[in-house]
Formats: sequence, C-alpha cells, structure tokens
Amino acid sequence: MFTIKQPPNIVYGKNSASEYNFPKNSLLITSSGAKNRNWFSYINFEPSLIYDQVEPNPSIETVNKIIEIFQKKDFTTVVGLGGGSVLDVAKYVAYKLKKQKILIPTNFGSGSEVTRISVLKVNGLKKSFHDDQLFADVAIVDSNFAEIMNTETLKNSVIDACAQCTEAYDSKLSNPYTKFLCSTAFDILEDAILNKNPEKLALGSMISGLGFGNSSTTFGHALSYVFSNEGISHGHALAFTTIAAHNFNKSQFYLRFKNLVKVLNFEKISINQNLDNASELILSDRKHLDNNPLEVSKNDIIDILKQINNQNSV
Repeated sequence: MFTIKQPPNIVYGKNSASEYNFPKNSLLITSSGAKNRNWFSYINFEPSLIYDQVEPNPSIETVNKIIEIFQKKDFTTVVGLGGGSVLDVAKYVAYKLKKQKILIPTNFGSGSEVTRISVLKVNGLKKSFHDDQLFADVAIVDSNFAEIMNTETLKNSVIDACAQCTEAYDSKLSNPYTKFLCSTAFDILEDAILNKNPEKLALGSMISGLGFGNSSTTFGHALSYVFSNEGISHGHALAFTTIAAHNFNKSQFYLRFKNLVKVLNFEKISINQNLDNASELILSDRKHLDNNPLEVSKNDIIDILKQINNQNSV
C-alpha cells in the first residue's frame, strides 16, 4: 500500500504566471534580483507587502526575521517567486503564519513548488523539514522562466532535478507510481540537456518533484550537504555526490547521469573539513540514508569523500 500526496492545484504552461489572478492582499517573498529581472512586471502583480532579501542556502534566521517583520500585518497569502531557496523560505513562513501559499519557481531543479519539504540552514548546517502543511495551495509552473535562466543557474538546477528523480527511483520508499514519475522525469530532463530544450526543463523538474516528493532522495543528497555547508552550490555538489552514490548503489542511472555531468562541464569539487567529522555528519542524516537501497557505513562514506576530493575528471 502507498499514499500519494501533492498540492491541490498545479497550474502548468507558458504564460501561466503572467495570466494568474493573484490576491492583492499578499506578502511576496523573493530574492534581491527579482526587480532587476522584471519578474514583477511579467507576472502583473503588485502585492501589498514585499520581502526581497532571501539569500542562497537560506537559514532559519531568515524565516524568523520575516515572521517578526510581517506577523502583525494584514495579508491572507504568501507568494513565493524565485528558485528553491526562495520557495523553501516562503512555504515555511506561510506554514508558521498559517497563510495560503502560492509558489512560482523561476528556475527548475528543486521541485520545491510541489513538495512537502523545506531545506533551511540551522546553526550553519542544512536541515530538511517535512510536513504536509508545507505543500503549496497553488503551484504555478511557467516554462517562460526556463528560457531566461543564465547558464550557471541552468546547470545547477537541472542536475539537481536529475539527482532527485534518479535517487528517488532507487529509494526504499519508491513504489510503481513514483518510479514511473521519476523515470519519466529523467527521460525528459536528459532530452532537455542533450538537445538544449529549456522548455522541457520546467516539465521535467515538476514531474521530478512529484516523484521524489512521494518517495525520498538518498545517499547522494546526504553526501552533498557537507559540500554545500562550505559554500558549494547544491546542484554543483550533487553533480559529483550523486555520481558517487549511484556507483555505490549500482544504480541503472549511473552511466547516464555521469554523462550529463560531463556534458554540463562541471568543475571538480572538494571539501576542507576533516573527513572523519564530515562522515559523522553524513551518517547522522537518517532521513536520506535509511531510504538508500544499500546500507552505508562510515568507512564507505570516508572512501567516497576521498574519491571525490582526489578526482581528476568525471
């Protein structure tokens, strides 16, 4: 037996954000670059309240700051407009303030608009929060945003989506429904990368979110956080940690995923942290490791971290 959960309303397609009728009595949460990128004018939205200082890899302190500023203001809805970091903050703020949530991704990798997950830094370390109340009330996926992503954002976003769906396919929590979604998502994303079709990124990322959101990412994500904690972007870290995890798990996606990382031309990564300490932190991430298809030991983790640090090429 398995249960499938997703937002009650998903609006997908070109111009879907610009044609949506947003409630005026809203708090818009976004990043500092939103105005310069003309996102506000594109979606034809003038909210009553705006917070536009969400940082990459946001912290729980950012959430608490927004709550402190706006908790006594009169608004019914939180609108999140931005990448995964913005959406994770917006959904958590709305959850804490018991407001409606409308989420609009402007890059396509996290799938946050359709999941019950919010990833925030707590005491400087990434932590994932899982709760049904983190689901958007409305997720709006407008593929027009995919066509204006810069190259670096596109690379980091799409490999994130590829890591999510392939790890989730192999997860112990997977089922026939999630395997279908994850396999379909990877096929679409692979085609989008190899044939340079940005419109398909939006579709593939959304389907990936629906797939892994009802399953779980696994060892690759557990490995990635120690790199992200040192300032390496999440997608960039996953490019190499998910290759290593797929190799360890003997995943059917190993060679295809590795090829995409090569095509996208990621620079190698390494961490400065003591590997024994890093392995202890990774080993404590039971949300990911308990769902990995194979048991992972501390020595396995240390060996893999050494391989990533010492690699010369993909």
